[in-house]
Amino acid sequence: MPSARAASKPYHHGNLRAALVEAGAELARTAGPDGVVLREVARRTGVSHNAAYRHFADRDELLSAIATLANEQLEQAMQRRIDEVEESDPDRRARARLRATGRAYVEFALSEPGLFNVAFCPTEAADSSPDEAAPYLLLGHVLDELVEAGALSPDDRPGADVACWSAVHGLSVLLLDGPLRALSAEERRGVLEKLIATVERGLTGSLS
Repeated sequence: MPSARAASKPYHHGNLRAALVEAGAELARTAGPDGVVLREVARRTGVSHNAAYRHFADRDELLSAIATLANEQLEQAMQRRIDEVEESDPDRRARARLRATGRAYVEFALSEPGLFNVAFCPTEAADSSPDEAAPYLLLGHVLDELVEAGALSPDDRPGADVACWSAVHGLSVLLLDGPLRALSAEERRGVLEKLIATVERGLTGSLS
C-alpha cells in the first residue's frame, strides 16, 4: 500500500491532464513502466478513475504521454550539459559538445532509471517515431555542428546519429539491467569515458 507521503496532492484546479501525467511520472520514477496504473494515477491526483479516463482512453495513452515528458526531461539534461561547454574554437567546441551530449544521456539513465525506461517503452498509442524524440533531434544538431566545424565529413554524417544513439543507449542498458550493473561509480565513469572517446574517434578519425 502506498504511504501517505507517496500520494500526490489532490488535484484542485488547472490542467487535469498535466496533473495526471505528473502523477504517472512519479510512479514511473519508482517502479518504471509496470508501476504506471491509471486507477492509481487518478487516486494520487485526487480524482475519480472516470475523470482520468476522459483524458486517457487506456494505460497505453498515459504511458505515451509520460514517455513524452521523460524524453523532454532527458533532452533538457543533455542541453544543460551542452550549455556548460565554454570552448571558443569551433572544432574543439563541437567535439566537447558531442562528449557532453553522451555523458548527459547515460547520466540521466542512471539517475532516473524509471523515467528512462518509460521514455523508450513501446506503446500502441505512440504518436511519433523514436527518431522524432527531442533527445534524438538534439543529438542531430550536435552532429551537424561537427560537420560545420570541419571535424566530421559530410559524407559520414548520414546515420551518425543512429550510431551515437545506439552506443550510449546500449551502455545505459548494460549499466542499468545488464552485466555492468555491479560496477562501482568510478568504474562506470571509466567505461563511459572510454565509450565517448571511441565514438568521437570513430566519427572524426582523431581526438582533440
